[in-house]
Amino acid sequence: MTLSELCIGCRTYRRFTQKAIPEDVLRACLENARLSSTGANAQTLRFICVKSPEMVAKMQPLVKWAAALPPEIGTPKAGEQPTAFIVIVKKAGSGAFADVDVGIAAHAIVMTAWESGVGSCMMGAINRPEIAALLGVDAADTVHLAVALGYPAHKSTIVPVPESGVLKYYVDENRDYYVPKKPFDELVKIV
Repeated sequence: MTLSELCIGCRTYRRFTQKAIPEDVLRACLENARLSSTGANAQTLRFICVKSPEMVAKMQPLVKWAAALPPEIGTPKAGEQPTAFIVIVKKAGSGAFADVDVGIAAHAIVMTAWESGVGSCMMGAINRPEIAALLGVDAADTVHLAVALGYPAHKSTIVPVPESGVLKYYVDENRDYYVPKKPFDELVKIV
């Protein structure tokens, strides 16, 4: 799969089969996040992989899904939930570039996962204090982002922005996702 194919296919997924993700795929996601660039090579991020069914079940109520959709449509039901999470933690004193580092690491995780057909959802609407307590994160550190992972149980397709100009993603009767994207020339200037 080319990088362009990865970028097109690596959409957000919110419903998953219950097939377990192989250990080597999770390790590759974590390894690529670990090796990703960081500002000043500070390497202040830590990664917690939540993969046991018991711990994954405890994570489920601590994350919120699909703000643009009603919960009954956007929230995965029992049997559709992710089978793993990777939680990204910023160490105390991480510095000004740590938020950028989180984005770079999260992108490495989701692209690596998609290379193996594993879908993902980057989640910022999370209960940080409860996740920190559940995972034993030091009080001085910050749970910043959770990445839900699993094999997709729906399609997610890029579509042009409708005439209305509405950018919110939407689902069809099969609960497949459609993600409007603005055209290249509207977002890019080449000089």
